[in-house]
Amino acid sequence: MSESKLAGRFFDASIGLLQRVRDEEAENIAAAGEAIADTVASGGRLFAFGAGHSSLAAQDVVYRAGGFALMNLLTVPGVVGVDVMPATLGSALERVEGLASAVLDTSPLKAGDLLVIISLSGRNTLPVEMALNAQALGMKVIGVTSVAYADATSARNASGTFLKDHCDIVLDSKIAVGDAELTHEGIEAPFAPASTVVTSAIMQAMMATAAERLVERGIEPPLLRSGNVDGGHEWNGRVMTEYGDRIFYRR
Repeated sequence: MSESKLAGRFFDASIGLLQRVRDEEAENIAAAGEAIADTVASGGRLFAFGAGHSSLAAQDVVYRAGGFALMNLLTVPGVVGVDVMPATLGSALERVEGLASAVLDTSPLKAGDLLVIISLSGRNTLPVEMALNAQALGMKVIGVTSVAYADATSARNASGTFLKDHCDIVLDSKIAVGDAELTHEGIEAPFAPASTVVTSAIMQAMMATAAERLVERGIEPPLLRSGNVDGGHEWNGRVMTEYGDRIFYRR
């Protein structure tokens, strides 16, 4: 079977985006890692949120081998993931005013905590209101988004603003509007989105920086090991006991 030219083109496009982010967002990624390290060192808690497919990158840093034990997923029923039926309901919920406020009011988040909000377009009500309200409540907000959407689309929320306008630190994924890297003769719609690949890489680079900054301060990063290696469960039990009051995905 011959090699797929489209597969190669997708890899090339993804690699190009990763190189752009590495080179152009280095300072912002460093700042985000520093902010996470500051929060860990000061006793604060870490949370990540994303709606729809943006939730994939948020989930990728929660309760996983090689990840920070105290990164928690901020969940919104019907929004995190595509398991809601019908799937279009998740998109509709992103445009509901007041939902972000209700979520924050009933969450463990408090002043001094840090919240990473992931939204590719950054234009819908939920991520924008969440950032606005989180900042008002005294939380540090990191936004992971494609800044290009603010120039090419209209805001879809009452404030007329984008996620990037309400963050302490913005990480630009460089994803083109439409999130599809390929076109091909005979295929009418563009296809092959790369936002998950790039956004997940941004998140892991940010967390790696945080680990580096903590070590520089003489603080052991609260990392989890794989449960599939010898000693992993024992290691994780120790970490979860030490940081138990800052972990909210277990009982």
